[in-house]
Amino acid sequence: MKRPNAALTAVLLGAALLTGACAKGTTTTAPTADEDTSVGHIHGLGVDPADDSLYVATHFGLFHIDESGRPSRVADRYQDTMAFTVVGPGHFLGSGHPDLTEDLPAHLGLIESTDAGETWTPLALQGEADFHILEPAGDALYAYDATSGRLLRTEDRKSFDEVFQGPLISVAAVDESVPLTATNGNGRLVSIDAGSGETRELGGPPMMYLDTTADGTLAGIDPNGVVQVSTDTGRTWREVGSIDGQPAAFTISDQGWYAATETAVYQSTDDGDAWSRVL
Repeated sequence: MKRPNAALTAVLLGAALLTGACAKGTTTTAPTADEDTSVGHIHGLGVDPADDSLYVATHFGLFHIDESGRPSRVADRYQDTMAFTVVGPGHFLGSGHPDLTEDLPAHLGLIESTDAGETWTPLALQGEADFHILEPAGDALYAYDATSGRLLRTEDRKSFDEVFQGPLISVAAVDESVPLTATNGNGRLVSIDAGSGETRELGGPPMMYLDTTADGTLAGIDPNGVVQVSTDTGRTWREVGSIDGQPAAFTISDQGWYAATETAVYQSTDDGDAWSRVL
């Protein structure tokens, strides 16, 4: 396996340290004037199938992006949404830290919105878990808790079983019959058997964020923003396009592929070859 060079190692180490630092935080700090008028630090992306519109989860709130690329803060809330995924029309799952004006624990646990982020309801582990990864797979949901370093699995979104323990940056699932593919704290690709917890290194290039297409193709973005795809569950990879900068989030939907740096969002409508900025 080709080892990551020093620059890539530094980037991956920085990402791991940032994850740990966010996990230890207690509340969302008040935004500056500039942060109040922009999306700020991006944590997650999702497309609502109700209207095919893009949502961006950030350190200072959830933003809806209109057709012109203009962001608007949802419900005027500054919730630090560390993990975010869309599971149906207007149906979102998230985690993170509350708005300073809300009388809530520092860690939100697993939360749910059925009105496109206007309101959120606690589902489980409020005050205990700070999930940084939420990955649906059929009836199951995989959730990585940054406070404990545990990857958990749930079907009812109330009770959880531990699948794996250790640092993770990203998790991708095709369905329950196929092992999970993840990037560990060093950016190395690993396979995780959700039933036994058995893991094995896959080799291949260092990666940060992963996702899968409807046909099971695995896609990832490396620390330099280069997008690569694998049709054999991570054994071999092919470079396609790239985004401008270190990635902060990545998602694949029926409306296209979306990737973000800390402050910008890009879209590809040709399976990762060409990317255009949408925010």
